[in-house]
Amino acid sequence: MPEIAEIARIVHFLRIHLVGKTIKNATAIEDANVFGKVGTTGPEVAAALSGKKVISAGTQGKYFWLELDQPPHPVMHFGMTGWIHIKGEKTAYTNYYKKMKPGELDAWPPKYWKFQLQTEDPVVEIAFTDPRRFGRVRLVDCPGGSIRKHSPLVENGPDPVVDVDVFTEDFLKKRMRSRHVPIKALLLDQSVISGIGNWVADEVLYQAKLHPEQYCDDFDDTRVKKLYDSIRYVCETAVDKLGDSDEFPDHWLFNYRWGKGAKGAASHLPSGEKLAFLTVGGRTSCYAPAVQKISGRIVPGVKEDPMESDQEKPKSKKAAKAKSSGEGKKIQPKKRKSKVKEEEEEEDEESEEEKPSKKNKTTPGKTSSARSIGKSLEEASEEDEKPTKKSKLGLVEKQYARSNGRGTEDERIASSKPEEVGRLRSGRLQGK
Repeated sequence: MPEIAEIARIVHFLRIHLVGKTIKNATAIEDANVFGKVGTTGPEVAAALSGKKVISAGTQGKYFWLELDQPPHPVMHFGMTGWIHIKGEKTAYTNYYKKMKPGELDAWPPKYWKFQLQTEDPVVEIAFTDPRRFGRVRLVDCPGGSIRKHSPLVENGPDPVVDVDVFTEDFLKKRMRSRHVPIKALLLDQSVISGIGNWVADEVLYQAKLHPEQYCDDFDDTRVKKLYDSIRYVCETAVDKLGDSDEFPDHWLFNYRWGKGAKGAASHLPSGEKLAFLTVGGRTSCYAPAVQKISGRIVPGVKEDPMESDQEKPKSKKAAKAKSSGEGKKIQPKKRKSKVKEEEEEEDEESEEEKPSKKNKTTPGKTSSARSIGKSLEEASEEDEKPTKKSKLGLVEKQYARSNGRGTEDERIASSKPEEVGRLRSGRLQGK
């Protein structure tokens, strides 16, 4: 799912190719999800764009917008698979184009387009695409300088790169002390901080040396400062590089975290620390146990899944047992061959994240990003709409309270089960 760096990337292209130009015409298809769920229609979006001059393009976390010379202004969210394409420019990721069938790259408008526009001379053609239709395009009717004061942006927290005057160490400390949820859950809540998704949160916590499932109100001032510095460092670096993984620092967890269930995957960092995955409430976190040690209370029932390389991974449960008892040579391969193959296939199917391509240079001056973030529909949808008073963070609090045996009232509140969803993958997911 596009996060803070991808949004910065696309706004970079919009400022170069669209800002300052007048939109000659715009068209849009009707889509009850992309337009309808945020109170507008395809024709209304097309009408709002046609004939207008683009004054500026802005970003806040996972949202971005175009300021026009007259309201209303389009405010957009990519969801899981949304993207902006510019004819003649490769704005997306290398693997996106590699997966295209012959002839698709030159086709215009691109497949799965929702709206497209064309400017006056010099002509620029732009299209918003979204295969899985979790993106959102809405119209905000207000003066251009007040877009962020209106829904949905006003309900979102500060952007750690754009809003440096708001996102301060004291701001973060107050938010952490006012909640009782795992620190990663706090980081992912868009009503607290805008723009942080799964891999960014894992990177932030690794750089800060904090355990992802430790409760946010259990960290002392020293660790709060480490977390604040880490958020600023990771987000600013990723945005400055426009999400280009080729330019990410070599010591980042990002470079080694994508191999769960993959053959030949690294199970350790270059410094020797072993990697592992934690699963709580269906969400998976990658971390280094030797680095990110527990310093306070953590969520009960955390399941740790150490990452194993091909050399470390036993072929079957019997093989593991035999290996531990020194009887590995007594296993009959002919009898166990089909079972071994079946178990290996199951391990591959359980892989929740793929690793991104590191050879993905595609644009002049700025190279393309390659990230693969395997997320469930539930994770993808949580940033899809504006935060509400009954935010998902509140639901997390109730769920964890329930697991701690806190009161029957909390249990009743948290008794409704969230909708089960399958794990979906983005069309831009990368593979090295």
